[in-house]
Amino acid sequence: MKEKVTKEQIQEALIVRHTKVVQEKLNQARVAIAGLGGLGSNVAFFLARAGVGHLHLIDFDRVDLTNLNRQQYSIRHLNRPKPEALKEELLEINPYLDIQTDFLKIQREHIQELFQDADVICEAFDQPDQKAMLVNGVLELLPEKKMVSGSGMAGYGNSNAIQTRKAMGNLYLCGDETTGIETGKCLMAPRVAICAAHEANQILELILDE
Repeated sequence: MKEKVTKEQIQEALIVRHTKVVQEKLNQARVAIAGLGGLGSNVAFFLARAGVGHLHLIDFDRVDLTNLNRQQYSIRHLNRPKPEALKEELLEINPYLDIQTDFLKIQREHIQELFQDADVICEAFDQPDQKAMLVNGVLELLPEKKMVSGSGMAGYGNSNAIQTRKAMGNLYLCGDETTGIETGKCLMAPRVAICAAHEANQILELILDE
């Protein structure tokens, strides 16, 4: 039988690690994650463990067997929509998070409606054309929004090549900006997770430095 853990107990545990001032900011924060693959699913796990109170999970894909080498899913999730499966997992970490899901393929015309309430937008797509569409769309339509984008994490080794930098305005890039999926290099869990950790860390910095 599972032990019942209260919201207050989880908050107390987070405050012990983060301090009350920090945790109150995280509780109020709203982060939208576009793409729930190797980058996005790991970013979501990091943010949920940090106690970010409001997460918006967006993807049009279903969990596939080829996802399991680097993404936060299990065999029990196969063929399920990624937003639904990931929400289930995150609520096992903290059942009191506010998690919104959208099972759809983001188009330019969706951008304002989907992201208008987000404090920070996380871009975590695989394909370069999707990345460009979302980044350019947010920069044009929602220029006041802070955005963290992944660019290059394929292969293995050379961990320190993955960096975070401010590209322009409210846009931050994480990765080596070279080894994307289009290079044909393999995607493996460690390097993908390093890039996801950079994205999550930058998101937390933007929330807490506000």
